Amino acid sequence: MQSSLVVRLLILATAIFSVLGFALSPAQAEDSEYALRIQVKDQGRSADGKTDNQPVPGVEVTVTDSTGLVIETGVTDSEGILIISVPSRADYTVSLNEETLPSAEKLDAKTPAVQKVLTDSFVTKTKVVTYFTGESQNVSQSGFERVAQRFSDGIRLGLILAMCSVGLSLIFGTTGLTNFAHGEMVTFGGVMAFVFNVTGLTFLGFLSFIPGIRDDGTFHIFWAAPIGIILGGGFGWALNKGIFGPLRRRGVGLVTQMVLTVGLSIALRNFFLSRFEGRTRPFADFSLQKAWDLGPINITPRDFVVSVLCLIILIVTALGLRFTRLGKATRAVSDNPDLASATGIDSEKVIRLVWILGGCLAAAGGIFRGLDEQVSFDMGGRLLFLLFAGITLGGLGSAFGALVGGFVIGILVEVSSLVVPTELKTAPALLILILVLLLRPQGILGRAQRVG
Repeated sequence: MQSSLVVRLLILATAIFSVLGFALSPAQAEDSEYALRIQVKDQGRSADGKTDNQPVPGVEVTVTDSTGLVIETGVTDSEGILIISVPSRADYTVSLNEETLPSAEKLDAKTPAVQKVLTDSFVTKTKVVTYFTGESQNVSQSGFERVAQRFSDGIRLGLILAMCSVGLSLIFGTTGLTNFAHGEMVTFGGVMAFVFNVTGLTFLGFLSFIPGIRDDGTFHIFWAAPIGIILGGGFGWALNKGIFGPLRRRGVGLVTQMVLTVGLSIALRNFFLSRFEGRTRPFADFSLQKAWDLGPINITPRDFVVSVLCLIILIVTALGLRFTRLGKATRAVSDNPDLASATGIDSEKVIRLVWILGGCLAAAGGIFRGLDEQVSFDMGGRLLFLLFAGITLGGLGSAFGALVGGFVIGILVEVSSLVVPTELKTAPALLILILVLLLRPQGILGRAQRVG
């Protein structure tokens, strides 16, 4: 049995490596075309006091390499944009000629005329360099506007946390397993979407006749995101099939399985680091957007769509758990696995489907988080304790509790940045986790149970 488990682990590791190892080699080829996208914007304000960035055309910009050799000199177009091709990923210096700025215009105090572009900053083939003129956008924002903006950001984060928390809570409810590798399941979804959207799988170039699929094997995010979600579900199925299913059948204790998830989390995170490297990278689509002014808040169309999609997925998930046969069976297994099995419910089948659903939801959360704040090797790990805080607040093992708890924690994290340093904004959420465990361990929607 032990040798069989080792074989399954090796097969799982080989499957992950075959995809990520092929597509995410740290030594990327240098034969791709790279470019610098220089944009000059005026930070003016409209009559109602809203920021009103306007392009600044006709500004001269020069790009030189690390030896001082001039690559190209050009002027911004009517959109305030100048694109200069560069031979490779390398260090460059971008210099703006302030004498060519329109009369009465000058660079913002925080925007130097000479900016350095380093090799590692080329997270995509095009590096964006932005110059701002006029008064800084960060002034004249009232306290109400700051609270409203943070609350809006908290809603978006809360929706993502709620979606990721559901799978974690369902796995705990049906199996009793505290899965510390759930953060890496989130990362897996974001990385797989990045593979298809940015890195590309060249052997899939023959599908370029399909709209949204390019000759170099890259897919538009509308294709890459569903593929990443499906692969996330497959990853959840593989974890249950290859590791945790056999351990349950052998009667291995939950503490041992929990320790295994910690080791699995560390192994996966370091594997993602070795292939993806340590820097954050954006998706190729919708990375540059102008924010909408909706009353006191600013939100980009991308973030608005992400929020709507999260809400739709959560509603569909909640309705499915409430009214479908699978949802009722899942809740029955979560309440009492032995009684559910005695009534004819195939508990193993339910658990297998829960792992698949949890993997899909985690992958979707990773993709939406990547659209919101770019993709990194530890993006899921940084959310893990927020997920635990959410399911603890909502009620351990309760899917609906995870929805509520994750949403509340997301809002709390963002709003807390108004009173604590940004680096410590997750601390109040962890404080909530401690207080809930001390004062109401069953959470908001959980039920008190006798222990012992």
